[in-house]
Amino acid sequence: MTAGWGLLFGGRARRRWIHLILGGALAMPYVLVGSVIVGPLTGVDNVFGSLPLQLGSFAVGLPIATVTSLFPLTRPLESGAARALCGLDADALAHGPARTRAERGRAAAWFTLHLGLGGIVSGMSLAVPPFAVMLIAIPLLAGLRDPRLGLPEVLDHGWAQALCPVVGLAMLVALAACAAACGALLARWAPALLGPTPADRLAAAEARAADLAVRNRLARELHDSVGHALSAVTLQASAARRVLDTDPEFVREALAAIEETTRRTVGELDAALGVLRDGDAPGTAPAPTLASDLDGLLRRTRAGGQRVTATVDTATDDLPPLVSREAYRIVQEGLSNALKHAAEPVGLRIAAAGGHLEITVENPLGPCPAPRPGGGHGLRGIADRVRLLGGSSHAGAAGDIWRLHVRLPLKGSM
Repeated sequence: MTAGWGLLFGGRARRRWIHLILGGALAMPYVLVGSVIVGPLTGVDNVFGSLPLQLGSFAVGLPIATVTSLFPLTRPLESGAARALCGLDADALAHGPARTRAERGRAAAWFTLHLGLGGIVSGMSLAVPPFAVMLIAIPLLAGLRDPRLGLPEVLDHGWAQALCPVVGLAMLVALAACAAACGALLARWAPALLGPTPADRLAAAEARAADLAVRNRLARELHDSVGHALSAVTLQASAARRVLDTDPEFVREALAAIEETTRRTVGELDAALGVLRDGDAPGTAPAPTLASDLDGLLRRTRAGGQRVTATVDTATDDLPPLVSREAYRIVQEGLSNALKHAAEPVGLRIAAAGGHLEITVENPLGPCPAPRPGGGHGLRGIADRVRLLGGSSHAGAAGDIWRLHVRLPLKGSM
């Protein structure tokens, strides 16, 4: 009983009823145009005084509605209404305008079906409730049984008057059932007539993949820049605290390095967030590269007392921009790992050989730090960067040394 009541009068049924009423409202201009055609053909001035002529005007107006709905914007407008009122999933219907002739044809078929069923249900919704209410009230109001109202004489009998409320309620239930059935029919046909085509689904999948790629890129940038900065600042502050009373000069250098590191990281963070806000982030600071920022990275790392030896056997200014940028992040992450493990000295070697840029970061195996919630993504980020450039990477222990070795192709990375 409750399930049946929900099917006929529940929230979804009521919204679909409203959707049908909207279709009936949209059908009215076409019915008026149809009446202009039907009236002269039948020689009747008032078409709306005859039910058959009304239905004829409605039948003539529907093909006109089909022709006018062939415009591309019909699909997004109808999809929006169906998505909001028919209880359909957002991805079940197309969002953009109809591009091809087949898509416009399906949208026109839906528009015609919507207006056809909506016109029928709207007409019933206008005519049935008043008559049903009158039938329900006949046993209570004697004036409604006046012969001058043109009602059947059978209503003078008591048994007929007793059945009138039952018939009135049955008419209301039948109206609700008809509206629910028409609404369910529209909801069933909506994905087929307004749904996305394979091309639309492919475009949506490509858009989601592009968005995911941007998110992954931002995650790598933020992890590498902010993570390295926090590790470096922590080490510099710790070293400065230990020699605060004995080596003021070192403390001043450490504080200057902390200031430089944080200022630079704020710029990189602003650049990364600019990509999130504006796509290409015009006007933001350029991403750091080996050519322009390697010396500063080594200086800031050493400012915390970390011993780092660097050997650069290639001209970093001649590296392709993409390789130079990604190689900087790889070196930054390699140094960050060494800082986290408090392992020194750290050896860095950058060389070009056989059409590849080779990066090697080595440090003694130190104590393993306590695991951090959400941590451990540095090596994965390096692997992602290397894979996107078509290179190779290996990280692991070699005896009592931890070694990170990366090879990036120089050709095809301009």
